[in-house]
Amino acid sequence: MSKETLAKSIREIPDFPIPGILFYDVTTLFKDPARLEELSDTMYEMYKNKGITKVVGIESRGFIMGPILATRLNAGFIPIRKPGKLPAETIEESYDKEYGKDTIQIHKDALNENDVVLLHDDLLATGGTMEAACKLVQKMNPKKIYVNFIIELKNLHGKDLFNKDVEVQSVLSL
Repeated sequence: MSKETLAKSIREIPDFPIPGILFYDVTTLFKDPARLEELSDTMYEMYKNKGITKVVGIESRGFIMGPILATRLNAGFIPIRKPGKLPAETIEESYDKEYGKDTIQIHKDALNENDVVLLHDDLLATGGTMEAACKLVQKMNPKKIYVNFIIELKNLHGKDLFNKDVEVQSVLSL
């Protein structure tokens, strides 16, 4: 298979979750074992030599590939969730997204200054969610932060939000 095959297998859903939004559904990649394996292999190759100690996945689609990648990298997995979902003490960040406002949280003790962090989510559009996640992780002063997406919507320029010291990569650019 190839990146083109992966891209062709993504389902496009117009007007979801609101009119005017074209939603890229990655569950079609996850349901096919060969595509899931290729996606996992591709992401592993991108980060296998970076010294990743923690993979941080963003609710909810970041919870699918995040743990898979963490296992392959011999790293821990940390969830970033919506308010009220994490049981211990948290820190939070609020942000604007394409169709409203939102807040995300992480456990206050999830990371430390010795961690090399890979932040993962399924899609980079305007970048608001991941920018907020980056701010949360930066508060914990890790050694290094990498950011990864399955899909980047290049025409929305979400990558422009990130500092030059944060390496941002995606498997597919649409």
